Amino acid sequence: MEYTEKVIDHFSNPRNVGEIPDADGIGEVGNAKCGDIMKMYLKIDENEVITDVKFKTFGCGAAIATSSVATEMIKGKGIDYALQLKNEDVVEALGGLPAVKIHCSVLAEEAIKKAIGDYYTKKGIFKEEKTECACCSKEGNCDGNCTEH
Repeated sequence: MEYTEKVIDHFSNPRNVGEIPDADGIGEVGNAKCGDIMKMYLKIDENEVITDVKFKTFGCGAAIATSSVATEMIKGKGIDYALQLKNEDVVEALGGLPAVKIHCSVLAEEAIKKAIGDYYTKKGIFKEEKTECACCSKEGNCDGNCTEH
């Protein structure tokens, strides 16, 4: 399995490791198949800017590297930016990942989104996420009348 220099660097010298005791949002995700568990902590200011982000990851080198680079990508950025971050962006920032390790980048994306969701819940903000059903292309919640449900 071939890792890029950036993956090795972020695994060997992970950035933003730890916890934020008074975090505004916490997101924890895991992958039962591989045993990776990722926890993200966010501090968010009144302008909805992520002023601090920390992570704790139990898992392989790729899981640690994706957590590390993802925290660097969102620190100092607004929530809207962080919500738009995709796992492909994390992979690209690392210069690539082996196909069997792509799921680690998905965990990083999910942990960030879960932490932001926790922030919204704590603040009493309920945002309806508009998504498009992949099977029937209806915006919003699928009515379930497509053939895929």
